[in-house]
Amino acid sequence: MIDVAAVVSQVRRGMIPAHVYGDPEIFALERDRLFARSWVYLAHESEIPDPGDYVVRRVLNDSFIVVRDEAGTVRVMFNMCLHRGMQVCRAEMGNASHFRCPYHAWTYRNDGRLVGLPFHEDAYGGEDGFARQGQRLLPAPATGNYRGLIFASLDPAAPKLSDYLGDFAFYLDFYVNQSPAGIQLSGPQRWRVKANWKIGAENFAGDSYHTPHTHASVVEIGLFREPKASKRKEGALYQAGPGAGTTYKLPPGGDFASQLRYVGYPDAMIPAMAKTWSDQQRALVAESGFMVSAATLFPNLSLVHNWPQIDENGTVRPFISLRQWQPISATETEVLSWFAVDAAAPEEFKKASYKAYLMCFGISGMFEQDDVENWVSITDMATGSMARRLNLNSRMGLAPDGKPLKPPIANFAGPGVAYQGFGEYGQRHWLSQWSDHLEQEPAAHQATDLGVAR
Repeated sequence: MIDVAAVVSQVRRGMIPAHVYGDPEIFALERDRLFARSWVYLAHESEIPDPGDYVVRRVLNDSFIVVRDEAGTVRVMFNMCLHRGMQVCRAEMGNASHFRCPYHAWTYRNDGRLVGLPFHEDAYGGEDGFARQGQRLLPAPATGNYRGLIFASLDPAAPKLSDYLGDFAFYLDFYVNQSPAGIQLSGPQRWRVKANWKIGAENFAGDSYHTPHTHASVVEIGLFREPKASKRKEGALYQAGPGAGTTYKLPPGGDFASQLRYVGYPDAMIPAMAKTWSDQQRALVAESGFMVSAATLFPNLSLVHNWPQIDENGTVRPFISLRQWQPISATETEVLSWFAVDAAAPEEFKKASYKAYLMCFGISGMFEQDDVENWVSITDMATGSMARRLNLNSRMGLAPDGKPLKPPIANFAGPGVAYQGFGEYGQRHWLSQWSDHLEQEPAAHQATDLGVAR
């Protein structure tokens, strides 16, 4: 049996018991203590623009229908029939005014209300025996929406999503709020890897240290804009609220517009970005001289913003990707990867940005291939007996007394705290939240009875 206190104690000092990346007992604790409480990203409103549009998404083993009903309201409903528990909707996405269970044909409107019950009179005695009124698919215990990003929590006592996001919303806006039109998503691409879900989440939270080694070939072939992979050490590693991420250092002396041109944004998009972002957000780019790159919102939503060269002429175009690390087991993860772009961007830019995304990330992306090879190997090693004898060193950037080797960046315009150079500040921030959840006992929930006389 896992000694949770001992595991957490090691993690909090920056020494990670290696077996946590492949241990079924740890995975069970994550299911019952972390995913049972956390805010988890499900979908974006652009995926369900019209009444009846829906997608089916999961929080571990819990399947949810995310649908825009006939009145235009976005709903998140547990994908389980009230009768015998069959999965009501078996298609991944589509458009439907009703959902009909394939087992006994109980039928629900797309707002969740039960409206069809075959042989109602003979089987139940009609409305007097079992009243359909008031019966509906079980809604997610808590839902939230931030700039079109739809989240759910299995905890009815979860804090408001806006309160949860806190200071990280400042950085999230760089990815999802480039104009009043918001973003539009394409995808997701979905695939499974034989790797523990935490590894990807930690990597995107702040691992700039792997870039000069793991991704050296990407720079050597000229795909990436920056001439040396080691340039990552000039960027900032920030942590704010429940999120953490990385930036690149921009060329010195540039104003807001020239810095955006440097990473490949056309002049047609820059006025909207200047108007939409706050003074503080513009200052991060123009005065502090940083542009956001990878980030992770705890627990399992990561974001990417990079600007590769997409042709032999050296054309640079940025892309944005949202990605979710969906746990399947202690040793397997389903990756969901969306391409995101400002909905008001010129069509030519959208096409070029999508090309940039495909070259770098997604199923065939070069960065993707580099990363997954590492993560599969880590997970494989973590499942053996020797891994229980090893604590992995995650103390990069710390002195022996646990204090940072360098002070925080003094002129960093963003909220939270940021450091320059290599360090595992973001990973430790993520693991601190992971530890907080594992220390809590599972929450107790009360079942709902349906149509039973008392």
